[in-house]
Amino acid sequence: MSEEGGPRRLLPDLSPLRSTPDFRLLWVQGFVTYCGSAMAMVALPLQIKHLTGSPLAVGAMGAVELIPLVVFGLYGGALADAVDRRKVIIGTEAALGALAVVLLVNALLPSPLLWPLYLVAAGVSALTGLQRPALDALVARIVPHDQLTAAAALTSLRWQAGEIAGPSLAGLVVAFAGSATAYGVTAVTFAVSVVMCTRLAPAPPARGAPKPSLRGLAEGARYAWSRPVLLGTYAIDLAAMFLAFPHTIFPFLADELDATWSLGLMYAAGAVGSAAVGLTSGWASRVRRHGLLVVCGATVWGAAIAAAGRLDQVWPVLVCLAVAGAGDMVSGLGRSTIWNQTIPDELRGRLAGIEVLSYSVGPQLGQVRAGAMAGWTGTRPAIWWGGAACVGAVGLLAALLPRLLTYDADTDPDTRRNRTAKISDPSPG
Repeated sequence: MSEEGGPRRLLPDLSPLRSTPDFRLLWVQGFVTYCGSAMAMVALPLQIKHLTGSPLAVGAMGAVELIPLVVFGLYGGALADAVDRRKVIIGTEAALGALAVVLLVNALLPSPLLWPLYLVAAGVSALTGLQRPALDALVARIVPHDQLTAAAALTSLRWQAGEIAGPSLAGLVVAFAGSATAYGVTAVTFAVSVVMCTRLAPAPPARGAPKPSLRGLAEGARYAWSRPVLLGTYAIDLAAMFLAFPHTIFPFLADELDATWSLGLMYAAGAVGSAAVGLTSGWASRVRRHGLLVVCGATVWGAAIAAAGRLDQVWPVLVCLAVAGAGDMVSGLGRSTIWNQTIPDELRGRLAGIEVLSYSVGPQLGQVRAGAMAGWTGTRPAIWWGGAACVGAVGLLAALLPRLLTYDADTDPDTRRNRTAKISDPSPG
């Protein structure tokens, strides 16, 4: 291998951006949306903290988000298989922008109210549950089969770029211009996103797609239950997020470390580590054992979170959070590739709904766990204990579901079937 070839093999694979115009549009639209959403992501828990001074009250935000996410995530999966996915994305983006306006109006009141913050959090959760299956299912359809890992890396890199820019800027905006300005920026970015989404090509349902129903949801659940590899990805992600997702108590961690200025950096640190993996993700397109990526990445995530909870200096804590983000990115690449390679298009939306639950319900429950445990044992024990428990849980699940560790993209029958179907019929709609 030449010196020039070595570094180039680490660079991100840009094939999906070159070959698929709609993927390019989704990539840019998602970056704009996430930068704006990050403003609200930082401002909302901080505003609840200022109004209540209670870590439990901040953690309760996860509780009010949980039921809407479960209900609308499952329904959104069925909807993504039954209607034009483009229309779902446009409608939910517009509604999310309207909720940002509600936050703006409340923040401009002489005495902002607490209950609208929880109400909006629940609404955002419901709309996210409706939207994400359509987004995920659309990417799986429009990107060529052999570029799905590269698409997962580029999509994650987009989110990480947004997480770095958004929270870092949000911390400064909230500190110097207030929550109202942050919510105003969020509303504007959603308006821009809606305009961009109208340029996407229509994405009608697959041939013979059923209408949303409990029977359709049950069919998707049966398919997932019959695939040990899929079950392993869901279970490990749920465990990692439930046990080791302390983001909601970062404002209290910053106070304990006497570094309130670092709050935005804490939210962004994980994205820095993820982005480092994304920027050197050329290797990922050559990996065939994606189950190993899931297990190894989740183990690194938990170990780094545990270390962050044990340290008492802010800069080493930030380094640990960055390492955790790198582990999460590696695990996410494995999960996304397995999902997109093995699930048939006619079930993609319903399974994407289950995936929304696996990577979203975990963080919501994790917020509740972290907030409750911080109120009981203190902030830092709540962080390090959760990270250590995550490492143990991932090891146990890997032992119970060995098919995940042996998954091979070249030999797995579901992957081979979908590869053949996509080649013979590249436009299922």
